[in-house]
Amino acid sequence: MSKDLNNHICNEQLFSKLFKAHAKNLHDFLYYKFGNHLNPQDQVQEAFIKLWKNCKNVEPSKAKSYLFTVANNLMLNAVAHHKVVLNFQKNKPKSSTNENPQFLLEESEYMHKLQKAIANLTEAQRVAFLLNRIEGKKHKEIANMLDISTKAVEKRIYGALKQLRKDIEGI
Repeated sequence: MSKDLNNHICNEQLFSKLFKAHAKNLHDFLYYKFGNHLNPQDQVQEAFIKLWKNCKNVEPSKAKSYLFTVANNLMLNAVAHHKVVLNFQKNKPKSSTNENPQFLLEESEYMHKLQKAIANLTEAQRVAFLLNRIEGKKHKEIANMLDISTKAVEKRIYGALKQLRKDIEGI
C-alpha cells in the first residue's frame, strides 16, 4: 500500500516541489514558443490545476512531461481561439496618430524586421535561440528541457543565428 501512495503526486509537499521546480521553465517555454499575447502565465496555472485534478493518475516521474504536454495543448487551443477572434476583428478601423518622428518610424521598422526575422525561424530554432540568448540558459539545460541532445540544441541555435544574420543584413 505504501507503494501506491508514492506512485502519484497528490501529496501537497511533492506537488509544491514540482511547482517550484517546473513553473518558471514551463512559463519560459510557452513564452518563447507562443509569445506573451496569449498570457502564458495563465496557461501554466491551468496546467498545474489539471495536474492536481489528475494527481492520482500521474506518476512523479511523468509529471514534468504531463505539465509540458498539457500547457502546450492549452496554448494551441488559445491560438486557435485567437485566430477566430482575429477573423471577427478584420473590419475594425485602424487608429492613427499624428506623432510621426523619424526616430519612432525607424525604431518601429527595425522592431518589425527583427520580429519578422525571428518569426521566420523554424519553431525549433526560435525556441532554442530565445531560451539561450534571452533567458541565458546553457545548451545542456535547453537540451534537458526540450528532451533533445546538446548537439541538436547547438545546431538549432547556429541555424537561427545564420538565418537572422541573413534576414537582418540590410538593417
